[in-house]
Amino acid sequence: MSPKRGIQHEIQLHQDSPLPNIGMYKMSVMESAEIKKQIQELLDKGIIRPSSSPCGSPIVLVPKKDGTWHICVDFHALNKITIKNHYPLPRIDYLLDQLKYANYFNKLDLRSGYHQIRIVEGDIWKTTKQGLFEWLVVPFGLCNALATFMRVMNEVLRQFLDECFIVYLDDILIFSKSHDEHVMHVRKVLDVLKKEQLYLKMSKCEFGKNSLVYLGHIVGGGELKIDLSKVDILLNWPRPKTVTEVRIFWEHPNIGGNSMLTFFL
Repeated sequence: MSPKRGIQHEIQLHQDSPLPNIGMYKMSVMESAEIKKQIQELLDKGIIRPSSSPCGSPIVLVPKKDGTWHICVDFHALNKITIKNHYPLPRIDYLLDQLKYANYFNKLDLRSGYHQIRIVEGDIWKTTKQGLFEWLVVPFGLCNALATFMRVMNEVLRQFLDECFIVYLDDILIFSKSHDEHVMHVRKVLDVLKKEQLYLKMSKCEFGKNSLVYLGHIVGGGELKIDLSKVDILLNWPRPKTVTEVRIFWEHPNIGGNSMLTFFL
């Protein structure tokens, strides 16, 4: 369970809005068994707890690339009545400009980053799923989650921002001009992350690279080049004809969010 920090996720609702209480979606026997198993795992980890809240949001299972399933909650109704947090995101072109003269890079990936941020105690009841359990940490699918994550990372690593460390959403990068300088920078950043109990997923981190892909660009060696694989996806994607197809296009990990398309827009 993540520690209580100065910044926690708040869910402020518009006044007089009806609370969402949506029933379960139709599930197969296999899906029900998978949900039951994953809920027990979340309970064992202290990520959720039983709830008697009047709110309720339905559970959905999302397939992963490896054939397993990821449990998600459909928070559309809750998000609709939530006051939006307009915490500013940094300009991507400004972030990339800082990497012009860097020769060494580390890209970091937090292990279930949202789950390392607590929800304010008074707002936990609003995250109830199926009317049975509520989240103690930030789940995927909540609006304003990215804003809270950015605030936490900027606050925790403020002393390194724009010096040897940049972050855009969940893309975290340490950069340095020389090897010795890089070793010092990495050690300092990792020491702060350890102190703040923010844990990395080592299999997704890249250490001591002279070149890597960041925000849709290849950086390193004093050069900045577009990652052509992102352009190929855009050029070869079939023209969307329905709202659902547009949503699928935008939510693709290499197109929406921190992608090339966002950069050019």
